[in-house]
Order: sequence, then C-alpha cells, then structure tokens
Amino acid sequence: MITPEDWAPARDIVTAVLLLIGALMSMAAGVGLWRYPDLLSRMHAATKPQVLGLFCFLLAVVVQLNQWVWLPVFALAWGLQLLTSPVSAHMVGRAAYRTKHLRQDILIKDELKDVVDRAIRNDAAKK
Repeated sequence: MITPEDWAPARDIVTAVLLLIGALMSMAAGVGLWRYPDLLSRMHAATKPQVLGLFCFLLAVVVQLNQWVWLPVFALAWGLQLLTSPVSAHMVGRAAYRTKHLRQDILIKDELKDVVDRAIRNDAAKK
C-alpha cells in the first residue's frame, strides 16, 4: 500500500517546478516593467505574467501542504486577482490615454481616438 510519505519526493519536485515557473513569470513582469519604453507596454507586462506567476505560487503551496481543503481558499485569492488586475490595468490605461501620457510615435493603431473625439464633440454640442 502506498503511504503519503511515499509521495513526498514527487510532491517536492512538483512544488519546486511550480515555484520556479512562478518565479520566472514574476521576473518576466519585472523585466518588462524595467525594459519597455511606454506606459501601455509596461502595463501589459505587469498584469499578464504576474497573474500566472501567482497561480503557480498558490498551486505550489497547495501541493506542498498536501491538504486539499486549502484549494478553494487559494482559488478564491487567485480568482480575485484575475478579476482585479485587468480592471486596474484598464483604468490606468484610460487615465494615461486621456491625460496624453503615452507615446504616439510607437503607438501602431489608435483604436480609441475616434471614440474619444466623438465623445468630445457630443459634449461640446450639448453645451
């Protein structure tokens, strides 16, 4: 019969791999924040790999604890991060766009310009 102690080396290896992946994803987010030239690129680098890195860290903790009762708690923590990170990035991006804190020279396609111009014209027409 297989005991829980027989799975300890495999559990340690899975934990180590998940922690390594999480650390690499977090490092990629940090390098992106340092390396990218403008706010929009940095915002993308800060939100995308960070959420996956957090998932790997939380999953590593669940595997190492070997108590699956913690899985819903960590799933809730990751789910909230998954919901709030894109929303906060979206709001920072909108604020940067409206205050002109972005580099137009490296912006390939400005999909929001027509919408903002139309809203400004509608506001002016109402006054």
